[in-house]
Amino acid sequence: MIKNEILNDLTLAQVVTDLEQDHYNAAFDTPLRPDAFELDDDTKMELIAKHFTAIMETLGMDLEDDSLKDTPKRVAKMYVKEIFSGLNPANKPKPTLFKNPFKYNQMLVERNIAVFSNCEHHFVPIVGKAHIAYISNGQVIGLSKLNRIVQYCSQRPQVQERLTMQIANMLKEALGTEDVAVIIDAHHHCVSSRGIRDAGSTTLTAEYSGKFLSIETKNEFLRYIGS
Repeated sequence: MIKNEILNDLTLAQVVTDLEQDHYNAAFDTPLRPDAFELDDDTKMELIAKHFTAIMETLGMDLEDDSLKDTPKRVAKMYVKEIFSGLNPANKPKPTLFKNPFKYNQMLVERNIAVFSNCEHHFVPIVGKAHIAYISNGQVIGLSKLNRIVQYCSQRPQVQERLTMQIANMLKEALGTEDVAVIIDAHHHCVSSRGIRDAGSTTLTAEYSGKFLSIETKNEFLRYIGS
């Protein structure tokens, strides 16, 4: 009887672990359909322009007007080539790694990286700053690649918690180290331009791993970014 109870407890624990892992994976991955990459960019832009034309016409806009007639095409190009280009894995930045001949083994911090994203709930902007730190395990990454990783993860419909995790995980993958920290401080237009219309608030999210889980290292990072 006791043995069965232990087995049941172990089975339940494994189920809970599996569910937690599924939840983590769901939180980390951008929700995409299996056929998300079957259409090429030109086809996507053509379809988006058609649908956006219908939206504008439904709103009563006059698409014969010179100022409006090309808006659906402009929006479609902006969606596919610019603000949602991070949905396309072909645009994933390729990290440039260098050996660390000076044996620099302290924290490297890049502050105030511009974040321009869009809320996946209302498709309005998320604008803010990202602060990134890592401790080299023998290699260093080109500084501009840190900006590009932030940009790539930002250029898709997002929630800030997932964005923070995606940046951290891409850095860990690129650098081959768990010693990574990411903080994002962002202003959400879904809060300021609609709903409560609070223009003064910002949202902070953080992801710490490896050595940054220690209080001393975490506090050092926070001092560097002036937090």
